[in-house]
Amino acid sequence: MEILVCTISDRAARGEYRDESGPRIESLLREALPGAAIRRTIISDEPDELRRVLRKSHGVDVILTTGGTGLGPRDNAPEVTLEVCDRQVPGIAELLRLRSLEQTGNAALSRGAAGMLGRTLVVNLPGSVRASDFCTRQLLPLLPHAVEMSGGAGH
Repeated sequence: MEILVCTISDRAARGEYRDESGPRIESLLREALPGAAIRRTIISDEPDELRRVLRKSHGVDVILTTGGTGLGPRDNAPEVTLEVCDRQVPGIAELLRLRSLEQTGNAALSRGAAGMLGRTLVVNLPGSVRASDFCTRQLLPLLPHAVEMSGGAGH
């Protein structure tokens, strides 16, 4: 399985803030999915950067974004994801919000989306370390079956 973890943060892209969510997600993936090829990247909140990363990374099995899902004026990960993807996978976003709401009411403010870009599953995760850790843990049991169903991971 090939996975790209993409942190979306103006401050992290400029080097003003140390990305903690991306490395934490990568660590959880490596622990749960031994043998998976995992890469990480950091981009700004510019919509064109996410479009470029998603289109360029077409062909990896899973792309997990972290950040850009809130209510801020530059939070645009869900819009760009749904624009670039061929099909939505709303159940994933619904599951992550539902389970996150059990932890905090603020989860209702998360606008994360999920979709398919060809055979690549794209999922938007929140930007905070705690929320992205929690959501990654909820997503992990689904990934092998999702990749198998989509025809990825060498199928």
